[in-house]
This record gives sequence, structure tokens and C-alpha cells, in this order.
Amino acid sequence: MPMNLSQVRVVDPILSNVAQGYRNADLVGFKLFPGIPVQTSGGQVIEFGRESFKLYSARRAPGSNTRRIDFGYLGNPFALVQDSLEGKVPTEWSRNASQVPGIDLGQRAVTTTMRSLTLSLENEQAQLATNAANYDNNHKVALTGTNKWSDYGHSNPTGDIETGREAIRASVGIYPNTLLLSALAFKAVKNHPGIIDRFKYTSRDSVTSEMLAQMWSLDQVVIGGAVVFDDANASADVWGNNAVLAYVPRQSSGMEDPSFGYTYTMQGHPLAEQPYYDNNAKSWIYPVTYERAPVLSGILSGYLIQDPA
Repeated sequence: MPMNLSQVRVVDPILSNVAQGYRNADLVGFKLFPGIPVQTSGGQVIEFGRESFKLYSARRAPGSNTRRIDFGYLGNPFALVQDSLEGKVPTEWSRNASQVPGIDLGQRAVTTTMRSLTLSLENEQAQLATNAANYDNNHKVALTGTNKWSDYGHSNPTGDIETGREAIRASVGIYPNTLLLSALAFKAVKNHPGIIDRFKYTSRDSVTSEMLAQMWSLDQVVIGGAVVFDDANASADVWGNNAVLAYVPRQSSGMEDPSFGYTYTMQGHPLAEQPYYDNNAKSWIYPVTYERAPVLSGILSGYLIQDPA
């Protein structure tokens, strides 16, 4: 007897929509590495140098050739990695073990799985953005001693941010629009007397990321507060003790738009497969697969401040 369409189909479209729509407000890596769909598992990153930001003359004389411009160039190779986890719904949670649990339980299983998959991605994005070896000497600084923002008597966070802004503008011709502060960096900034003093006549509230964005002429300041635990339950801040300035398009139309970074994502991912029953675990299993790779595509539009706190 031939299988019908529902038996042949592997992907569960409803739960895949749940997976693709999942957002964790505590994870901010996509602010530096927005997602871009790709159709191959590997290739070369489209990278952007200062030529991608330059002003071209489009004027031509009669009969002369029309100028051509390129959007970036083929840079380092990339290879998507495939993360896959399975959510489990024990039969004790469902009234009828012989039937697939209702959509609510399925959504909970997929959401729980996506929480883990996106945290893993956040950790990879942070490792790329905070690795000093990825930046040239004009686009990074390591703060020491009294220059650390936690030294309230001598440090100058605004001055350090302005230095980074000007370094990016000098390299690509535009100012950065995004600042990612690790939790440690944000704690040092919001309690810094020099920062608090800037708002003493306009607000009695605690310093917020929105206030910092306005003060530093940025579209957004985001706080990287995610924490990971190892097998021994030791915790570590995903974003460490760092601040990252970057230019990221407000609404990218594709990988040809200049950006500090992207998350290349296989088209249609993350996806949820149809659940299946595991007799041994007496549970319904919900597999979720996420094929993706964060990449640095315009490192000249980034600036790293190490150890600010």
C-alpha cells in the first residue's frame, strides 16, 4: 500500500514555525550577527572592506562605459554546522499514550529544545566577536589599571567609546550603530559617576541601555547577560568582560549588505521533524535540527574593548 503525503513528510510544518519563531530576549548575538538564509552547507563568506562603503561616481559621458561595483568579495570559507536535539514528552504528561500529544505539549518540547540550541549559537557568536585575534591593532584595545571602567576615579568610558567610533568611521566611512556590553561591562558603566553625572538633570532613574544609546549616538546598546554551565556546574559569562562596537544594517535584505557579521542559516531552519514514540522511554520524542554558522563579514566595521570592568 503506497504511503500518503502525511506519512512521507518528515518535517512538521506547524512545529517548525514554532522553532523558527522562537526568540529568547536574554540572547543578543543576533544583534551583531543577524540571520541570513543560505541554500548550501558551505562556501565562501562574502566579506566587506572599505570599498563596500565608499562613494562611487555614477555619472557617465555619452558613449562611455558604465562603471560597475561589487558587493563585497569572496573571503574565508564557511561550513554550516548541524546541531540537533530532541525534546521529550513523557506519556505521563499526556492522557492518551497511543496518540501524539496535543500541540501545546509539542510547542513546549520544541521551545525547550530551541532554548538550548540558541544558547549554543550565542556562545559561538560571542567567541567570534570577542576574540582579539580577529581584529587588527587599530580596532581593539585592552584596558588595564586605572583605565578600567570599574576605576571610577580615573577611567573614561565615553572617551573609550568615542575612540572606537572614530576608528570605525576612519576605516569604513560610517559610524557604528550597535554596542554590545557584557553584563560585567554594563554593571561598571551604569554605576560610573561620570555616566551618572550626565543624566543627573534629566533623569532620576538608573542608567539604562536606552539612555546609553542616546548619549553615545547609537541605534542600540544591548546587554549580553547569558551564562553557561559546564558538566561540573561551574558557570561562565558567555560574553565575558568585553564591549563590542559594530555597524550592523538595521534591516538587511541579504548577505550582500555590508555588516560586521551574519549568521548563515540553512533555508528552512531551524526545523522540527514529526514526533515519534520511544517505547523504552515511554515518551514522545520531538527532534529539532538547526544548521547554521556565525561568520565575520566586515571586521573593519567592528571595535573590541577588552577587560573594561
